Formats: sequence, C-alpha cells, structure tokens
Amino acid sequence: MIKQYLLSPGPTMVPERVLLRMAHPMIHHRTPQFSALFAETKQMLEQVFQTDNDALMLTCSGTGAMEASITNLCSPGDTIIVVNGGKFGERWSKIAPTHGVGVVEITVEWGQPVAIADVQAALAANPEVKGVFVQASETSTTTEHPIRQIAALTAEMPSCVTVVDAITALGVIDMPMDDWGLDVVISGSQKAFMLPPGLAMIACSEKYWRLSASASCKGFYFDLATERKSQRKGKDTTAWTPAASLITGLNEVLKMMLEEGMEQVYARHLLLAEATRAGVSALGMKLISSAPSVSATGAFVPDGVDGKALFAFLRDTMGVTFAGGQGHLQGRVLRIAHLGYYDLFDVIIALSAIEMALDRFGAPVTLGAGVAAAQAVLVNRFPRV
Repeated sequence: MIKQYLLSPGPTMVPERVLLRMAHPMIHHRTPQFSALFAETKQMLEQVFQTDNDALMLTCSGTGAMEASITNLCSPGDTIIVVNGGKFGERWSKIAPTHGVGVVEITVEWGQPVAIADVQAALAANPEVKGVFVQASETSTTTEHPIRQIAALTAEMPSCVTVVDAITALGVIDMPMDDWGLDVVISGSQKAFMLPPGLAMIACSEKYWRLSASASCKGFYFDLATERKSQRKGKDTTAWTPAASLITGLNEVLKMMLEEGMEQVYARHLLLAEATRAGVSALGMKLISSAPSVSATGAFVPDGVDGKALFAFLRDTMGVTFAGGQGHLQGRVLRIAHLGYYDLFDVIIALSAIEMALDRFGAPVTLGAGVAAAQAVLVNRFPRV
C-alpha cells in the first residue's frame, strides 16, 4: 500500500471534519434552512476578507470571478493595466480582449515582484485605464506582488481601481481589504479554503460598485449586481443555483479558521513557508522567487534531473503529489504547497519525499539534510519542557 499525499497548491487537502459536514443529506437551496446557513457563511467570509462590503459566492472556479471582475467594471473599448509575471497574470490579458477590453501589460520577469515605479509609469501614461489587475500571490512562480502599494496608487484616481486575484493568498497572509484600499479581492474554494474546486468568492469596494453601474460587458450569469441583490441580508441566497454542498463545506471551513484565530492561521502559514524554504535550500535547490509567497515554495530541481520525470515519480511511485512548472518552467521546478489544511509534519513528509526521490534520480543529496533544516525552524512551534 502507498498512502497518497496531496501537497499541491490547489487542489489542497480537505479536512475530515469538512468532508463529513458535506456528506450530510442535501437540503433545498431555496428554503429558510439554506438561507440561514448562507447568511452565517457570508458573515464569517466577510471576516476573513476583512471587509464591511459584501463577499459574494459564485458557482464557478476562480477564473470565473476573475472574468466577472473585468466584465462588471468595463465596457468595450475600455482599457486595463495587467501585471503579467506568470501564468495567472497572463490570464487577465487573455480574458479582457474577449470582451473588447484593451490591455496595457506590465511584463515582469518570472519570479520577481512588480516594481511600483513601473505601475506608476503605466498609470501616468494611461490615465484613462479602469483598473490595475494583479495577483497577490502568483502561484505559477510562487511570488508575492506588492498589492498594498498598488492600491495606494489607484486610491487617488476616482475612475481606476485595484483588482486582486488572491486565490492563493486569502486565508494565508494578512491582507485587510478595507484597510489596504483593495477594490476587488477574489479567492477560490480549493486553496486555503480547504474545499474541492467549484466555488469562487469575490468582494468589491463601493468605488468599484459605483464604476460598475455604467459597465456594459457584464453579461447575464456573471452580473455581480444581480448576485449582490440576492445575497444581501434579507434574501440570503444566490441569484442562480448555488454549489450548495460547497457552501455547506465553506461554513465548516470558516468555523475552523475562526476557531483557530486568523492571527494564528497567518502565523502557521508563515512558519511552514519558512521551514520549507530552509529545507529546499539545504538540498541545494534554488528558490524561483526573490519575493517568495507564503502559500507555496517553488524551487529549481538540481542540474541533470528531469523535473517532469521527478514530479511523476513522486506522484505515481511515492504517492506524493506536488505541482510542477508551468510555461517555460516546465520540467525545471517543483512547487510545494503549504496552505490550507497543512501543518508541521506535512512539511517533513514533503521534504523527506523530495530527498528520497532525488536520491533515486542520482542527484548528490544528503538524506535528512532538508528535513533537519526544516525541523530547526519548526521545533520553535513547541514549548520547551
């Protein structure tokens, strides 16, 4: 028997407590019982977003919410600025033109955060843009972008907003939406929210809602104003058929997060990130990013090792699933998650598996070196006796 470990940055592991809750008998989504569940879930979700605005639940992947953030802001002929530093930054640039929206792209070297000076220059050269679209955590390169500083730039512009894909950041790092002036924050169910894929969450500022009123790209299903009207207190439901089981699971997830305490959630994720970085560095694996994310660690495989084969060996022979590289990083890197239902000994399993796999591929690795480096970080979680 080979036990399976899911250690990718999405989908992530689902807690047993959540699986059991989702296994409860189905209830109808147009009933007072579901509305009570929905209202409670929405209230807890807004605590995690750290916003006084509505956090909406959409039955789609995170990409659906990304598209909605563009279509509910823009009309054909409008222009947006996109920070493209990886596969998910690139996605903004692919979505916008399908709705007749122009893109001014700030191209960033993979593994580097966007320079604020470059955002300032793009805004100065294109004062008519409707928004700056950026990832909080670019999952393909495991890089964090300076979203707070970007939001400070657009805060001074009455017709321009900051839109943040926080799909692998919300619930991982402390990013208070209202305090930082983030106009749109997007997340998805299969990351830090510890659920199967299929549910997206989005919250929007009053500034965004004001600009949205004149947008003509919004379409039918992804009309956020329609969703907002249905999901507000008093109606407490979705405009269209919801992912009822996922919302039920989200209710349980949010209770788990708030029981742990959000400060503790952020501290746990940071500790795991620091331990993982220490571990892979001790194995001689160079980090992809100069501004590494707290949600996942990306590192180059040693010279002479086929990264695609290594990834497949870990998954199919050892039972440990990570993520490989995307785009030009395919076959060159491993991405190790540490978000959501993830704790200290998951880091040890991850590093131990990588060490043994590298050994089998003939890489010059000292078994136990990465684990020991991680342990030196993780042991501080426990009190001395």
